Amino acid sequence: MPASHRVIVAVFPDVDLLDVTGPAEVFAVANREMDGRVPYEVLLAGPDGGQVRTSAGVRLATDLTFDEVGDRVDTLVVPGAVDAAGVPVIDSRLVGWIAETSEHARRVASVCVGAHLLAAAGLLAGRTATTHWATAERLAADHPDVTVDPDPIYIRSGKVWTGAGISSCMDLALALVAEDHGERLALAVARQLVMYLKRQGGQSQFSVPLWQAPTERRDIDELRVWITANLTADLSAAALAERVCLSERHFARVFRKETGATPAAYVEAARVEAARRLLEGTDEPLDRVAAACGLGSAETLHRAFRRRLGTTPATYRRRFRTAAA
Repeated sequence: MPASHRVIVAVFPDVDLLDVTGPAEVFAVANREMDGRVPYEVLLAGPDGGQVRTSAGVRLATDLTFDEVGDRVDTLVVPGAVDAAGVPVIDSRLVGWIAETSEHARRVASVCVGAHLLAAAGLLAGRTATTHWATAERLAADHPDVTVDPDPIYIRSGKVWTGAGISSCMDLALALVAEDHGERLALAVARQLVMYLKRQGGQSQFSVPLWQAPTERRDIDELRVWITANLTADLSAAALAERVCLSERHFARVFRKETGATPAAYVEAARVEAARRLLEGTDEPLDRVAAACGLGSAETLHRAFRRRLGTTPATYRRRFRTAAA
């Protein structure tokens, strides 16, 4: 057994601060909770040594330069960064170093949009991966050889792990601790950090799935606005097709081409989105929430939440309630 799990965390200008400090804190707490087990040695590696300014303005002091890391790497953690437009930052020098260093690592883990760096380094080819829900489509478009699943909190594919958005870096680190030392230690760490050992549901509980850019057809854009404002109306494909003066078959083809969803799937997503807002901001009972959103009954609401968010309406309300009871 090695003297320690040597964890190398890549840091670079404008890196997301929590992507770095979240996993580091999980490993630090794991060390405090250990009883004679192999501890974690967490080291920050930067391009040229010295300090690195993060996206939050906080400066981090590096322990090593990229060139000094060498082949003593147990776990390589790759955080991410985005520019002012929200586009993941891809630096060629960093990508080259990741590709080279990963050959020596027992495992490699990306945090949030760090998955874009792994993909650029060729580490995700032929694998299933996740990233922040807001950049998942870009990752899939830029790297067709990667199967991108935007919902899981983290995914393991061989020795490569990919984590979802922002705070899920700590969920990913807990999973690494569980792999190394068992779930009992991971649970002890989770308790100390006041976290779930394993979250219920995925990123879809936090994303805004109905946000879309305007389509190329004004009639479809206007219909989408009308759907949102009339969730309790007859929103069957036949009724919607009649509203835009198209045959039902032609309407279904056009709608899916423009929105990426079938009419039925889009309507259900719109109703679930409305139900989410009511659950977050009101104390209305579930049957009234269902009725107000066009879902009919609490049972239908429950099934739709399970299908789309991987959780129940009651659980969702407990976690995301914002208004005073």
